[in-house]
Order: sequence, then structure tokens, then C-alpha cells
Amino acid sequence: MNLPAYYYVLGTPLGVLGLIRWATWLVRRIPAVLYKPAVNNYRLPMSIVVPTYQEDPQIFAMAIESWLANNVEEVILVIDASDTTCQEIARRYPVRIVITDVPGKRDALRRGWRAARTDLVALVDSDTIWAPDVADEVCKPFADPRIGGVGTRQSVYGTKGFLARITDMFLDNRYYDENASQTLLGQAVACLSGRTAIYRRSLLLEIEAEFMQEKFWGIPCLSGDDKRLTTLTLEHGYLTYMQRTAVVWSTFPDKWRIFFKQRVRWARNTWRSDMRALSKAWVWKHPFLAYTMVDKAVSGFTVLLGPIFLVTALIAQEYIVALILVAWWQVSRAAKFLPHIVRRPSSFFFVLGYVVVSWLMALIKIRALMTIRYQKWGTRQVAVENGQVVRTAGAGGGMEEDATIPMRAVGVGRAA
Repeated sequence: MNLPAYYYVLGTPLGVLGLIRWATWLVRRIPAVLYKPAVNNYRLPMSIVVPTYQEDPQIFAMAIESWLANNVEEVILVIDASDTTCQEIARRYPVRIVITDVPGKRDALRRGWRAARTDLVALVDSDTIWAPDVADEVCKPFADPRIGGVGTRQSVYGTKGFLARITDMFLDNRYYDENASQTLLGQAVACLSGRTAIYRRSLLLEIEAEFMQEKFWGIPCLSGDDKRLTTLTLEHGYLTYMQRTAVVWSTFPDKWRIFFKQRVRWARNTWRSDMRALSKAWVWKHPFLAYTMVDKAVSGFTVLLGPIFLVTALIAQEYIVALILVAWWQVSRAAKFLPHIVRRPSSFFFVLGYVVVSWLMALIKIRALMTIRYQKWGTRQVAVENGQVVRTAGAGGGMEEDATIPMRAVGVGRAA
């Protein structure tokens, strides 16, 4: 097949880049395969702290029952004063209830761990359901006194459809690839997801002030509490660990609009945290962690070369080239998702859908970088404007989305 010269101009760099991306994937994948969770009988007393705001009543009740089934020492629900529905549900169970009129997740987390009476504190989202052995499993890594925080393995609960399947694939890629390799090579997981993360209470008290007063380029940080807590844990000389045998389920957006807003917020948090970390000496003491941060930043741009080449082939009516490229994505991505496909074989037919969403995610990351100073929750009624945290009223509040009301708390986001 005689191809125009511009195919070689575009195709050669694309092929070289493909080899580089496969090499960087193998650098993660090989240690990820060798990862093994901690195995011992170590157990410490544990408190569960849950910031709660306008949670789905059925999910909330199921989540509470799952936490209590783990026989933890106490469950502390920090509930917004305006949320009478969740307060009523909570009173049906043997839990501690803390009512707060300060509308913010960070402040709610702080109130919860201050109220806790145990050595370990699990920070949990109000829509997260635990397997019966989570409390036992997450304690095991803490047998090593250097471990400051431990994360779990997440799965999608409740939602169905395309977005749920794609999210499930993203999660498996995270826990069977990225977090597994980071745990094996240095015990420095980049982010212990806020859906369930367990910390030593003494550490939370140690980093509390830095957590509450976080700013980026002079603006109080609204979201990204889980990323910030993980970073501070590592910065203070502790290690972070992923215990994959501890399984939790959480709800995820099933509507594109909410999905995009959530992903933009997450991308901004990652850019802020990783840029700040890479400028400091502590992260280079964890070379594999630094490597994955740089790799994630670069891949957000390089992944877009694929669709550019595909569009070029279609415009030039080189359909065989386009078909070969699509077939390659199907086979290569399926190979990378083998652990997930073994668990859920039908996901093989969602691979190309995942590829397209990954392109959209790359655009989201670029947009997030361009708006990195913008502080707004997106899916919650809170934002930072003119250096101050304000409440934004959505449709449920009877006002326009951009209307603002001063908040009593500074530097905190809505409880999730």
C-alpha cells in the first residue's frame, strides 16, 4: 500500500510513542502483578467517620448497616443541620450523631476525627457500602508502624448502563495497576480515595492545621480532601498502602453532565496536588510515585495523538488504515484490561467505548489545567469566589446556579 508522505510524518512518531507508552505501562504492570495484600492477624480499635449531606435514604441506611456489621468500636455521623432526613435515618441505629451548621466536608471530617476515641479512624463517604470483613482487612497493613494510611478496593454499586461499565473499568485499572504497583514499589499510594480511607488518628491530629488551611496560589481549596490527606501523610514521613482484599461499593454518576463535572473537579485536584508535590523534595524520596505523577501528566496529552491520526485517515479516505488502528486499540486495550475482563468478560465489548471516554478524559484534564485556579465543587452547592468560600444555590435552592451566599466556614467544601 502506497501511503502519502504525511502518513509517515504522523505515523512514525505515533508508532514510537506507542512503544514508549507500552514500556511505561509495563513498568507499572510488572510490579502490579507481584503485589500481594498484607496478611496477618493485626487488629486495632477503629472509628468510622462519615460526613453526611443529602444522601439517598436507601443507600444511606444500607451503608450504615454495612459499617455496623463490621463490629467497629463506633460509627460517627457528622450530619449537616439542614439535613433532617439523614438525621432521622441515623437515629434508627446505634451510632453517634454530630450535628454541624458549618457547611463543609473538611470541617465535618475534622469534627469527626476529633470526636473519635480509637487509634484508627476510617473516613468514609455516606454512599459507600462495606463488605463484612473490611475492618479486619484494613487493619493488617498497620502492623508496620510506618504505615499512616490505608486504602481499599472500590467497585460500582447500583447504577447500570454505559457509564457504570466504563467507571468499573477505570476502577479496576486503578486498583489492579496503578495502586498495586505504587504499593509494591515504595508503599506510597498517590491518593487514598475518600470513599474509604483509614488513618492513624494521631496522624490526622498532626496534619489537621495544614489540611484545613490548604490554599493553591492564594485561593482556599474546596475539594480534593482525600488527595490532600494522602499527600500530607507522605510528606510527614509516613507510608500509604492499598489493601485490595478490603472491598467497598459506592455509587457513581449515571448522567454525563454530572460525570463531566465530577471528573473536571478530580482533574483539577490532581493537577494542583501533583504540581505542588513535584516541586518539593519529599516526593523524590519516593521515585516510583514521582514517576507515576509525571507519567499521568504526560499521558493526558499524548493520548490525543491517536484520535488525531484516526481523523486524518478518515479524511484521506484511507479506511483500511483507520480499521487497523481501531482493531489495534481493541486488542491492545483488552490486553491491558485483562484482570478486569477475566472478572467481567462482557467488558471486552466496552473496550472501544473506554478508548473514546479516555479521549474525553484527556480533554477534561487539559480544561482542568487551564482552569486550575477555579474553585467550585461542580456537583455540590459551594464555590470559592474572590478568595472567599461561598454557597451556590442550585435548582433545589430556588435560585439561579451562580447566585452566592457567604458561608460561615472558610476553606471547606460541602459534605458529600
